[in-house]
Amino acid sequence: MAQREPHFYETSVEYEEDRRGVAFSPGLPDLAFSAPPEFNGQPGYWTPEHFYVLAAETCLMATFVAIAEHSDLPVLGYSSTAKGKLEWIDGQGYRFTGIEIRAKVHIEKEADREKALRVLEKAEKGCLVARSMAAPVTAVPDIIVSASAGA
Repeated sequence: MAQREPHFYETSVEYEEDRRGVAFSPGLPDLAFSAPPEFNGQPGYWTPEHFYVLAAETCLMATFVAIAEHSDLPVLGYSSTAKGKLEWIDGQGYRFTGIEIRAKVHIEKEADREKALRVLEKAEKGCLVARSMAAPVTAVPDIIVSASAGA
């Protein structure tokens, strides 16, 4: 169980040129980024918008795996894709209005399907990054029983 004292995550950025920069964090690889091309940034770079969607997606995975371990749910694999919707809202400007995460969970037995769905639902509600976002985050399950398990 995580300690209940505050945790801090430090980052820094340095501007390069043409709306591009580099992100740093102690002990982590540097990460080049740009504003998105639709906002006059450079193509081929991660953007803050990608980071926002990715934060929700990676948190869902980490939360799912932790809950699955505590629930004794054998998971053969997990993968996901996510899509964030950025829209112009009058009086507010651009905002993310939703993030949909399509989570593909591979399990061993058909008997674990309902448990896997419950664990994903708990992860969706428990993901601390998603709970911290204004945009709703929705997980769409795809539970796959391994063919080798005789499904």
